[in-house]
Formats: sequence, structure tokens, C-alpha cells
Amino acid sequence: MSQYKHVALIGLGLLASSISLAMRRAGMDARITGTARSKDTRDTALELGLVDAVFDTAAEAVQGADLVILCVPVGAMGVIAEEIAPHLSEGCTVSDVGSVKQAVAEAVGPHMPDGVHLIPAHPMAGTEKSGPESGFASLFDNRWLLITPLPESSHTAVERLKDFWTALGSNVELMEVEHHDLVAAVISHTPHLIAYTMVGVADGMNRVAKTEVVNYSAAGFRDFTRIAASDPTMWRDVFLNNKDATLEVLGRFTEELLALQRAIRVGDGDFMFDYFTRTRDIRRSIIDAGQDTEAADFGRGKPEK
Repeated sequence: MSQYKHVALIGLGLLASSISLAMRRAGMDARITGTARSKDTRDTALELGLVDAVFDTAAEAVQGADLVILCVPVGAMGVIAEEIAPHLSEGCTVSDVGSVKQAVAEAVGPHMPDGVHLIPAHPMAGTEKSGPESGFASLFDNRWLLITPLPESSHTAVERLKDFWTALGSNVELMEVEHHDLVAAVISHTPHLIAYTMVGVADGMNRVAKTEVVNYSAAGFRDFTRIAASDPTMWRDVFLNNKDATLEVLGRFTEELLALQRAIRVGDGDFMFDYFTRTRDIRRSIIDAGQDTEAADFGRGKPEK
């Protein structure tokens, strides 16, 4: 499968910068263009060599590209799609890195001209950092990249995009749009919401001082709430655009929490022991699958650029 000759990155944060660095590491000689809303971000991306050229607008950045990747919050993708549509080349593939897929298909799809392939995708990788300087080439190594083809998606275009992400280090799998959004709600969206909530609980307890929460944070609170440092705009858009799946998972979470609450209240140690043993086995499976390590920092040592 032929490589892309010109990749346009719309948005130049963590994922876009990591895509650029991973492309260079893979030896791809594609031209990389990009744009971002902030002039400082555009200037930084150019200074770091993440792009060969940076533009003030998305319309300029996509001209001549055979792959366009939308690396902006889900809520902004419809407006971006409308802007770039008249400037997309025949045969171009438009993809994204958003963690919600149905909303992307509905927001972007209507703007795509004939001859342009819309193929949503979601790299299951990231950190709580943001900005062009936060990217690193190994971000996608042994992480899953889910492609959610649409009914009209070209098989050839899907395979070409699959080869691109495989070259960046990803394990690639195809998944239906609706199922993807439910899976994402379980393994990503709801955990983030719970982390934000736990920080809010700690902040709102007047019997525990904020300085105590900060100064005495042991591994549990520190690591559990790490993801609460993630970009607020991105996560606001995620929950607005994956409402049904998130509410379904939250309903199940509430049921499980109530069962544990009752076990604690009545002193049902056997229930808690069995429950914690079963859930520990799931954590062990994540490590065995190579998706994390047993290291004290949860495998989040300084990334390799």
C-alpha cells in the first residue's frame, strides 16, 4: 500500500505532535502541514520541526493533502469540516483522533464532497499533557488504534489508513461506530468523569483542608486523579457527544457502588474480598496484555522523544 505524500494536521497538540514525530521515526518522507487556533502553538510547532509548513487557517493547510487528520475537540470538527471541504483534493482521506465516533461521523460527514473518504479513527493513547511540546514518537507503540469505517468507506482507503497507523507503532482494529462509543465510555470516558468527581469531592469537603489533599496525596489519590488534569474543553465535548453510552455505564457504576456501600455498612467481608479479587485479576490482565507495567509510576516514566 502506498504511503501518503502530504499529511495535514488540523490542531497541533499532544496527538498531532506525536503523529508527526512517529512519522519521522518511521522514515516517512511525507510533507506535513498544520494549523492551530493559537499563533503561539503554530510558531512552536514550526520551531520544533513538527511541520514543514504552518498556516493560519485549516483551509490553507489541507490544500494538496492526501491525508487530513482532525486533531481538535469533537465539538469543533463540524465547523472545521465545513471550512476545509471546498479545498480537499480528490481521493483525499479525512480522519480524526477524537474519542467519540458517532458524533464525528454526523458532524463531519455531511460536509465531505464526493471523492473524499471520511474514515473516523481513535488512537487509544494519550497523557494528561497538552500542547505541541508534549508529543513523543513512542506514544502509539503497542497501543490500539480503532478505525470505525462508515458504510460508504472505501476498502482501499481503510487499508491505506490502517497501514499508516501500523507504521506509527499502533495495533489496529476495525470496529463499528456505535460499539466503539460504548467501549470508550467504559474504558475511558467514565473513568475520567469519576476522576474529575473525586477531585471535586476532595475540594468540597470542608472537614479536609485543600492543603491536606495536596500535601498528603498518597499513590491512590495521586494516580487515580492524574487524568483529572486533562484538557477541560476536550472532555466537555466528549460527554456532550457521547451522552447515551456514558449514562448507561454510569448507571451500572452506580449499581456496583451501591452494592459495595452496602457490603461496607453490614460488614460483608466475603463480598468485598471476592469483588476485589475479581477486579484485581482484570488489572493483571491489562499488564499481561502489555498495556501497562507493574512499575511504581504505572509505566509513566519520562517518554522517549
